[in-house]
Amino acid sequence: MNTKQNGNVLKLDPFVVNKIWGGRRLAKLKKLTGVTQTQLIGETWEIAHHPMGMCKFAGKPIDHFIDENQLPYIIKFIDTLDNLSVQVHPDDNYAKVHEHSSGKTECWIILDADKNSGIFLGFNEGVTKKQFVEGLQNKQDMSKFLKFYPVKRGDFFFVPAGSVHAIGSGVFLAEVQQRSGITYRVWDWNRVDKDGNGRQLHIEKAMDVLQFGDDFNRPQTFNALTNLFDITNQSQLLVDHQEFQLEMNNLQEGDSIVYRVGKFQRLSSLVCFAGSLEVKVQGVEQSEFISAYESALFQVEPGAVTQISVYAKQESAFIFTM
Repeated sequence: MNTKQNGNVLKLDPFVVNKIWGGRRLAKLKKLTGVTQTQLIGETWEIAHHPMGMCKFAGKPIDHFIDENQLPYIIKFIDTLDNLSVQVHPDDNYAKVHEHSSGKTECWIILDADKNSGIFLGFNEGVTKKQFVEGLQNKQDMSKFLKFYPVKRGDFFFVPAGSVHAIGSGVFLAEVQQRSGITYRVWDWNRVDKDGNGRQLHIEKAMDVLQFGDDFNRPQTFNALTNLFDITNQSQLLVDHQEFQLEMNNLQEGDSIVYRVGKFQRLSSLVCFAGSLEVKVQGVEQSEFISAYESALFQVEPGAVTQISVYAKQESAFIFTM
């Protein structure tokens, strides 16, 4: 990584997370050094300022450069070889009282998926809390209560707090979420370790926050979209949350787009999915170049509105988060 700070652009090194369910895509795509052939990387935290994981700039954690309140969201790449646990995240009110934390609403952009892979999101029609609890008590296959969505590159899902969900095996995605590490595991596919022990579950808290009922669990709640990488869709607002505003962009070679940042108290960022981008900050002569699977944070003083210009050196796709 180029360790020279270019104006207000911080090209970040990710926080790498090994997971037993992780895959091998991220080590190759991000050209990670020091990774063995057998090492399973489940996540890279691309934009993150959190006690559980923090990006680096110029070899130093980013808390040397910014305050945590400037970055109330986290952006990750996630790669799965196995199903993740069935889980749920609390909303802000519950998390504040019980966890002294913010809640966790998130969203997913599917970057790749094996054939027949998908995600579990929401309850099937008519599923009640009573039925679900009885299924847990009887060690049933709980996936029968969940909606399964086959996925492919370019699909999008919004996952509000309270949604039951699990990322299935063979899925590679980008996740944008509130800055929170609160996860309540509901069910882990009846998996056990070599000693016959299952992972810790959080049934009581999960039942406090899970949203049952057909009104909540309808597809409209999850804003399912397709074809995000269609080059004819230059810009598309995906999420307008109080802690992150997310836009998907596709640019032809030679095209450009200009953002006005600094209007929020939080910092803006860019994560590139494909192609190559040249980024220029207003008032800074030198450009910064960002390639596929690289990430950058824009260090702009809150209230000081500044223009960020993004030029496509080749056909490119990226998210811009404010």
